[in-house]
Amino acid sequence: MRWTVLDSPIGEFSVATDGTSVCGTHFGRVDAAAAEPEDDPARQAVAELRAYFAGELTDFTVPVRIPRGSDFERAVWREMTRIPHGETLTYGEVARLVGDPGAARAVGVACNRNPVPVIVPCHRIVGAGGKLVGFGGGLDRKVHLLELEARIALQRAWS
Repeated sequence: MRWTVLDSPIGEFSVATDGTSVCGTHFGRVDAAAAEPEDDPARQAVAELRAYFAGELTDFTVPVRIPRGSDFERAVWREMTRIPHGETLTYGEVARLVGDPGAARAVGVACNRNPVPVIVPCHRIVGAGGKLVGFGGGLDRKVHLLELEARIALQRAWS
């Protein structure tokens, strides 16, 4: 894995690639992360993340490969990618969508184990009633990401 770090509105953000796909992201700088992308997926990921943070991109197209995770976690991560930009679902709603209505807490664990946050948008999953609970990158980052997406959704709806 090769890591690249970029500056973003939520602080340094690192992206891991394997030469063909993004296989991880991390809030903050990872040791040995390069300042410039070294392969095509890294270049694409950095460009897409910059466009996302600038409000110019709502759907990531960079290839993603997640090499680990239980079947349940993978189902939750797939469901995350289906949540439209600017919208949220609750942990309970995601549990129902993956076929286990009583697994809201397990959805939270899967969110915490998401190896590709932001690109696989675990920030779009919230607690019952829209309550902001838990986020591996910290609630301040979750709020920033949700506010960014809400602002862009409103701008697009009103333009």
